[in-house]
Amino acid sequence: MFRPTLAASALALLVATPALADNPVPEGTTLAEDQTFTFWLLDAIKSMDPQINTDVEGSDVLRQLFEGLYNEDADGSLVPGVATDHEVSEDQTTYTFTLRDDATWSNGDPVTAQDFVYAWRRLADPATASEYAWYMELMQVVNAPEVISGDMDPEELGVRAVDDHTFEVQIATPLPYFPQMVVHASTFPVHQATIEEHGDNWTRPENMVGNGAYVLDEHILGERVEMSQSDTYWDAENVVLTNLTALTINDVNQGLTRYLAGELDRVDVPAGQFPRLKEEYPEQATSTPYSCSYIYMLNVGDSGPEVLNDVRVRKALAYGIDRDIIVDRILQGGQEPSYNWTHWATAGFEAPETEWSTMSQEDRMAEAQALMEEAGYGPDNPVELTLNYNTSEDHKRIAIAASQMLKPLGFDITLNNMEWKVHTDRMQAQDFEMARYAWCGDYNEASTYLDLFTSYSGHNNGEFFNEEYDAVMKESKTAEDPLPMYQEAERILAEEMPILPIYHYAQVDMVKPDIRGLPTENVMQTWYAKDMYRVAE
Repeated sequence: MFRPTLAASALALLVATPALADNPVPEGTTLAEDQTFTFWLLDAIKSMDPQINTDVEGSDVLRQLFEGLYNEDADGSLVPGVATDHEVSEDQTTYTFTLRDDATWSNGDPVTAQDFVYAWRRLADPATASEYAWYMELMQVVNAPEVISGDMDPEELGVRAVDDHTFEVQIATPLPYFPQMVVHASTFPVHQATIEEHGDNWTRPENMVGNGAYVLDEHILGERVEMSQSDTYWDAENVVLTNLTALTINDVNQGLTRYLAGELDRVDVPAGQFPRLKEEYPEQATSTPYSCSYIYMLNVGDSGPEVLNDVRVRKALAYGIDRDIIVDRILQGGQEPSYNWTHWATAGFEAPETEWSTMSQEDRMAEAQALMEEAGYGPDNPVELTLNYNTSEDHKRIAIAASQMLKPLGFDITLNNMEWKVHTDRMQAQDFEMARYAWCGDYNEASTYLDLFTSYSGHNNGEFFNEEYDAVMKESKTAEDPLPMYQEAERILAEEMPILPIYHYAQVDMVKPDIRGLPTENVMQTWYAKDMYRVAE
C-alpha cells in the first residue's frame, strides 16, 4: 500500500513507470490472428455513465471506455493513466496531478484537467442523484459533504484546473490511500459538451465520447455490449485486442455451457463445479482471492419489519447459518466462510475475534435457539421474513440452504427472486426485509467496506444508523494506525448484526488458455483489456 510521508515520496510510486506504456506482449511471443475477447456478464448493466454506475460489471466495461488518473497493473500497483505523476503538499492535503498532453477524447478533443473538475463536481452535485456521491466524501475532498447535501454549490468542491494539464485536489484529512481511490470509475472524466448536448442519452453508442482504449459500438440492454479499439487513445499503438464483446447470460450454468462451446473466453464457474473443472481443465479453471463480501442485508430502518428491530432475532439469523456447508458443499471454489464484513485479504486488515466467530456451529445453533426463545419466537411461533435475491442459480441454491438451516429455529423464510435492476432499485428504496447483497472493494483498504455502514453512506440500504459506529469511523480518518478503529467497527457490527455475513469471495473462473494479461496477484481483480492479448496455440 502506498503511504506517502513527504511530498517527494508521493512520486516514488510512479518513478519506475514510464509515462509512455510498453507493449504488454513479451518479446518472442507469437500472437494469434484473432485478437478478440468475449466475456460473461451475469446481469444487465444499469448505466454506462461513470458517475451513475454502481455495479462491478458496469465498472469492468467502463474501464475499457474511459480512463481515470491512474490504472492498476497485474499486482494492483498504480500505473499512469491520464496522469503521469503527482505531488503532495507537506501537510498531505493537496494533491497536484500532472496530466499527459497526448490524452484525447474519441472525438479528437484533448483531455484536460477541466474534464476531471467537471466530472468530480458532477458526481457530488445533488442534481446528478448519483448513489456514489458519497465517494467524494469518503475521499475527504474539501466541501464534499456540503456540496452533496446541497448547502454549497458544486463549484465550491475542493478541485480545480490549475491549467489544462494540472489537476489539483484538496482533501480535508490526510489519507495515505488517497491515490488508490482515483482508479474507481466514478472519478473518471466525462466529456461535458456531449452530456450537455445529449442529456441522459449521451451514453448511447452513437453519442458517447470516451477517452479509453476502446469505443462503444453497440449496447443492447440485457443482451450484449460491443466495443472496438479506439484510434484516438494515447497508447493505441500498444493495444493488441481489437474487439471486445460482453454477453449478458443470467444463468451461470448456461454461461459455462456457452464457454465450453467456444462462445466465451471467460466465465464464472458455477457453484460446486470448480473441483471437477480443475481436474478436467487444469489450465483454464482458476481460483484467486477477490475483494468482495457476500451478505444478507437486513432492513433495520423505519420501513423494515418490526421483528428485525430485535437484535436477538438478528443474531439468531446470523448464528443459524452454517457457512462451512455453504462454502465447502455448495460453492467449492476457494471461498472463505465469513463472520465479519471486511474481506480477509484486504491490505493491512486483521479481523478481530468476536464471540460468535470463535464458537463451533453447534454452539452457535444453541445460542440462536436460546435467543429466539428469549425473544418469544420458535417453531410454534415463527418469524416470517422474505429474502430477496437477484437472478442466479448460485444465489438461489445459497438462499434455499440458508432458509432450511434457519427453519428449525423458528424462521419461515419466503424466497423472492427478481432481475438485477429491480432487486437493486428495491434495495435503494428500502423496499425489502432481507436481501442478498455483495460489496466489492473500491480500493484495497478496509475503509472501502466499513464506511458503507456509516450514516453518511450512499449504500447503507438497510438504514443501520449507529452514533458509536460513525464516531469510530470518523476517528479512523485521522489515526496514524486505523486498524484498531476498523476492528472496533467490526465488533459493533457483530454486536448489532445489521447484516448476516455469509462468505468472502474468490474469483473462480474459466479462462481460455490462449488469453494473456488478466491479473492474478491483484485482490481487486481489476482488469484492463488494453493489457491483454491472445497467443497462437
